[in-house]
Amino acid sequence: MFFFFIFGVSSKQEKLDFNQPAICRQCGRYGSYEVFMEYTYFSLFFIPLFKWNKKYFVRTSCCGSLYSIDAELGNRIARGETVTLTEEDLHLIRSGSYRHLKRCANCGYETYEDFQYCPKCANPLN
Repeated sequence: MFFFFIFGVSSKQEKLDFNQPAICRQCGRYGSYEVFMEYTYFSLFFIPLFKWNKKYFVRTSCCGSLYSIDAELGNRIARGETVTLTEEDLHLIRSGSYRHLKRCANCGYETYEDFQYCPKCANPLN
């Protein structure tokens, strides 16, 4: 008899059903907190059997700053409990990049670059 098993170990990131409006402490803009769970899992015949090494992260929608949160708090969010994140709960991993969009009043050209004058029509950018 010959048995053929397909199994594997892999990592996955899953967005949780959580969205909290907030003012970002990195860029100062209004945005929201989005929570993600990252984990490693074992699968047999492409069916995930169990997960381990769960980590929870929060990303801001405004500038993309990334924070970690405690596993207990992340588990509560994953279970669907009503949770309000505070600044004490967030541990900064990576600061996001805030880039201001500049638009030429004369020709309407848009850029994120730090130009003083429009590269299309040479009009001063505000």
